[in-house]
Amino acid sequence: MNRAYKFRIYPNAAQQELLEKTFGCCRFIYNKMLEDKIHEYQEHGKMKRTTPAMYKKEFPFLKEVDSLALANVQLHLEKAYKAFFQNPKIGFPKFKSKHTSRRSYTTNCVNGNIRIMERNLRLPKLKDVKIILHRNIPENYRLKSVTISKEPTGKYYASLLFDVSVCENQAAKKTTEELKVLGIDFAMHGMAVLSNGECCEYPGYYKQAQEKLAKEQRRLSRCQKGSANYNKQKKKVALCHEKVKNQRKDFHHKLSHRIAEEYDAVAVENLNMKGLSQSLHLGKGVMDNGYGMFRTMLEYKLEERGKAYVQINRFFPSTKTCSVCGKIKGSMPLSERTYICSCGNVMDRDVNAAINLREEAKRLLCA
Repeated sequence: MNRAYKFRIYPNAAQQELLEKTFGCCRFIYNKMLEDKIHEYQEHGKMKRTTPAMYKKEFPFLKEVDSLALANVQLHLEKAYKAFFQNPKIGFPKFKSKHTSRRSYTTNCVNGNIRIMERNLRLPKLKDVKIILHRNIPENYRLKSVTISKEPTGKYYASLLFDVSVCENQAAKKTTEELKVLGIDFAMHGMAVLSNGECCEYPGYYKQAQEKLAKEQRRLSRCQKGSANYNKQKKKVALCHEKVKNQRKDFHHKLSHRIAEEYDAVAVENLNMKGLSQSLHLGKGVMDNGYGMFRTMLEYKLEERGKAYVQINRFFPSTKTCSVCGKIKGSMPLSERTYICSCGNVMDRDVNAAINLREEAKRLLCA
């Protein structure tokens, strides 16, 4: 499996200038290749095969930046085309804007051109860039590529992608009775409820920051667009959003790490989070919870430990089923927060659903 570590880097003025050139060249070559592909198809009905090397004679400034960064742009464009033809609902590749597109590029590790040192990261064209290695990298990890990105706050980051050997499947060695299985049910209040009765008290960081964010956005709206004060205030708004994002990620990382350490298998319902956010006026709460990001973190943490991540079909009646007798109710509206069964079972509806997900996971693992 692949594993990425993200570290903050501190390029000097000359390196920052070269990074901005690289971001611009990557955006330019993407738009140019996409434009030529569209023109060729409209004129002759054929798909033109384009490479960055074809444009270097006409546009000499492309030679100033890392050639592998431009080569990765070509791969990204080909991937976007392939995804569109496989599923047209994804949408046709779009041109990248100078103002709204993400500033990043990817370069590959070839013949030791990228090296990680104690305080520096050696990159093609940039040479040694100061880096803060806030965590140790195991010696058996093999570096594959590096993605350099610039956040709207002006901070630079390097995401190092490593090739990691996967641990042996721990769940396969144990019987169903020996396995420690956990069921997780999504909940609007607290993000999730576990089958052991625990509620993950998510603080709602976006709601906490709304008042300050609204204040900074009002100040931004009064600034003249494009002025120095506008750019300063825009960075302050970005800092507010970045703080909320980091708080949310910190909460999800700590919770997913604890669960992955304690349990052998975890059952999670495969919900459509985007569809859920667009219904019942739950958009802000669903997006603030970040439940989809939490599931992704939990999945790779379990995978690298050799444990099982079980996805339960979203149409499985976990909420309507009694976790004691197995009886299925005809309907269970959202207003009913307590599950009451004729067998005498009375419990919180989310805990009941989490237990049903846990038992379904046990059945699937046994099968």
